[in-house]
Amino acid sequence: MSVLDLSRWQFGITTVYHFILVPLTIGLAPLVAAMQTAWVVTGKDHWYRLTKFFGKLFLINFALGVATGIVQEFQFGMNWSEYSRFVGDVFGAPLALEALVAFFLESTFLGLWIFGWTRLPKLLHLAAIWMVAIGVNASAYFIVAANSFMQHPVGARYNQERGRAELTSIWEVLTNNTTLAAFPHVVAGAFLTAGTFVAGIAGWWMVRNARSGDQTRIAEARTMWRSGGRVGMWVIVVSGVALFFTGDIQGKLMFEQQPMKMASAESLCHTATDPDFSVLTVGTHNNCDSVTHVIEVPYVLPYLAEGKFSGVTLEGVQDLQQAYVEKFGPGDYRPNLFVTYWSFRAMIGLSAGAILLWLVGMWLTRGGRITDKRWYSWLCLIAIPTPFLANSAGWIFTEMGRQPWVVVPNPTGDQNLRLMVQDGVSDHAAGTVITSLVVFTLLYGALAVVWFYLMRRYVIAGPEQAPSAVPPGGPDDTPGRHRAEEPAVEQLSFAY
Repeated sequence: MSVLDLSRWQFGITTVYHFILVPLTIGLAPLVAAMQTAWVVTGKDHWYRLTKFFGKLFLINFALGVATGIVQEFQFGMNWSEYSRFVGDVFGAPLALEALVAFFLESTFLGLWIFGWTRLPKLLHLAAIWMVAIGVNASAYFIVAANSFMQHPVGARYNQERGRAELTSIWEVLTNNTTLAAFPHVVAGAFLTAGTFVAGIAGWWMVRNARSGDQTRIAEARTMWRSGGRVGMWVIVVSGVALFFTGDIQGKLMFEQQPMKMASAESLCHTATDPDFSVLTVGTHNNCDSVTHVIEVPYVLPYLAEGKFSGVTLEGVQDLQQAYVEKFGPGDYRPNLFVTYWSFRAMIGLSAGAILLWLVGMWLTRGGRITDKRWYSWLCLIAIPTPFLANSAGWIFTEMGRQPWVVVPNPTGDQNLRLMVQDGVSDHAAGTVITSLVVFTLLYGALAVVWFYLMRRYVIAGPEQAPSAVPPGGPDDTPGRHRAEEPAVEQLSFAY
């Protein structure tokens, strides 16, 4: 394998590992904040217990997310130094804002939340977790803004003498229409992940307690786990609707900005008017003309492209390839059609796991009911990973679909603001990259095992009882007061 291929594998593997954790962090922080708000407002113990329980899982996920994310930025200087030289003046600005504003915000207030249960007034303590929720979502915005420059470069000019991009307007970078379309979609996907996570775990515990025969545990299933599960289910349906509309907006924008990506997502080889949307194909895809569309749905693709059901002409991969050769010179400007086509469908199809959990869960828990059906607990466990996988598939589609560009030329902007992947890689020996690839893959694999072990351990352990040191109405309102007993501080802070 070439240095280019090895570098791409390394960035892809480490990013997929990291991105497994990111959506849960973005979505779970506001849900934990909402649970704590319910506790502060109602004074009911089960909201306190749910807050501490899912807060603990959030901390584990956050800590491992930070550990796996640190390497990402280092790789720009390690394996992609030519890319960093070309866009560093622009790309570095939103990344710096993410570190200086968002990460400091979330990490500072997360520390206050962890150690402030018995030291801060309850409203200030509640504000801390909401600031964490704002921080993690602000962090996502700056990252999406940086990535969107790669997809649609704006707010910069090409310096012919220095051969690099230079920032002209940070405001244009942060308000890139690609960013404004992608960010709501990313957040909706994160909430779908968190909602499924909460609903799945709560549903599993509800069945477990309902089958125990113990009246106390059955009551717990009815009050705590049903409440937590219903919160997750409502988040699933709201985020699912949001995903549909934000995905539609983003898709229409991509048909304008990256027609090759969207043609590849459909394996549309030749320009056609009102082509059908293919659900299933057979063929190698990368040999475009060998693809056979087995199951197709009419009207869908024209609507996805322009919001019309007919009269829409879409350019095919082969015709776009010829046009790009004429515009940018000789080269293969097609992404990997097999990966692009199937990752797009995996992104959509895997989301159905969360929707199925919502449909079944809402029916079984209607009218104050709980369920002791074992098959439902299995459905909960099976549904939990589906939005994680859907988010990863969406990221793979977004990044693989822009190949072979690392900075895609803006159709209406400076055509010199473009860079191909092969021109962005560092000039390393293959052995050096192989070594780092193996080390990072093994290290991230070990961290993935640690993450799964800790999450599984504390899910099975269940929530702690509401301690007498913290009364149902909330922690002591006396600022700075220290208690002899710190309820579960060690358990909550071990991952931090």
